[in-house]
Amino acid sequence: MSASKRDDLVQNALKAFYAGGFHAIGMDRLAKETGVSKTAIYKHFRTKNDLILATLRLRDEQFRNWLIRRAEALERAPKARLLAVFVALGEWFAQPDFRSCMFIKASSEYQDRDDPIHNISAEHKRLVRDYFRQLAEQAGFKDPGLLARQLLMVKEGAIVLAHLHGADSTTKDAIRTAKALIDVAE
Repeated sequence: MSASKRDDLVQNALKAFYAGGFHAIGMDRLAKETGVSKTAIYKHFRTKNDLILATLRLRDEQFRNWLIRRAEALERAPKARLLAVFVALGEWFAQPDFRSCMFIKASSEYQDRDDPIHNISAEHKRLVRDYFRQLAEQAGFKDPGLLARQLLMVKEGAIVLAHLHGADSTTKDAIRTAKALIDVAE
């Protein structure tokens, strides 16, 4: 399989897993949805879990790059960018194909903390927290680590609630909560 076909497979598998879950999407269905035979999939990925890990790596890269670029496009100053993250999240929540967070789903389906799928999900959350911390440090907050952890909690809760109850009020509440935390942290 060429690199571009492998990339297409991973991208299409990402879409299938995001829409349908990891355990619910079997290899037969994955082959059908990606247009790649099971034999071809297994030539490049020894196991379904290896393919899942590849999709999670891709999603991490895509999501964090989008989030950072979008926050930077909305606001220039680091402090304002902390809040802009939640505006960007609201835009994501409002997308018709929004189905919660792929990493929340993965860690729920692969609950053993020693599982590589669980670990890559936890690493994604750590990297997002580190972005919050970096912005808080640049903005001069006295305890950037605490603010980063608090904002991550708001972000994660907002993702779950947007999935369960819809985007509008969840986005507004998340922005208000993040603003209150930022104001108190100054």
